[in-house]
Amino acid sequence: MPGIAFGRVDDSFSAASIKAYIAGFISTLLFVVGSAITYKKLTSAALDPAGLMAIAVCHGLALFVAIAIAGNISGGHVNPAVTFDLAVGGQITILTGLFYWIAQLLGAIVASFLLKVVTGGLAIPTHGVGFGIGAIEAVVMEIIITFALVYTVFATAVDPKKSPLGTIAPIAIGFIVGANILAAGPFSGVASGDFTNIWIYFVGPLVGGGLAGLVYPNVFMCGHEHAPLATEF
Repeated sequence: MPGIAFGRVDDSFSAASIKAYIAGFISTLLFVVGSAITYKKLTSAALDPAGLMAIAVCHGLALFVAIAIAGNISGGHVNPAVTFDLAVGGQITILTGLFYWIAQLLGAIVASFLLKVVTGGLAIPTHGVGFGIGAIEAVVMEIIITFALVYTVFATAVDPKKSPLGTIAPIAIGFIVGANILAAGPFSGVASGDFTNIWIYFVGPLVGGGLAGLVYPNVFMCGHEHAPLATEF
């Protein structure tokens, strides 16, 4: 059964690890650039089914590419919640996970600034809770969809028994993200400038993903230990 490990500084600063952080930065930057801001440019109307579908497809395809280009170097986490859950599941060390977080957050920040510049100052949409939806309902929704995402990551990309299934991991993960947007968008993913409930998008994903990070490895991957990052590219 994989165990949670803090890790060593020399391992987290090895050449392979540094390359993994750089790959994580680039893949996250490219993913964030493919954002919902396009819909806001095309129309000033409220989000409708067609717009939601466009956003889901855009994010699903962008994540597919982001994972595919970084998967053989960094694992293609892209999402900090996925990194957290891989640490909880014993697939990476906590220290390495922290550096992945830094790379991902920097990639997202740089991407947001780039979007601001190339769109002529168009505001970047932020998440908000849908009309009539309370904070608790939104948190539960985020827990469910993040559990689905991380469970898919473990089943298709992490599990050593995945065999040829691993080749479709990027597209499978992109599909579940697109499906999550379609399912949860009207409830907990409405574009908003209100940061009152921003905590929802920290608590929900970390709890939901953490549960998947505990369930899948401990139920379906017993006896598997973390394999170190590749040293050749």
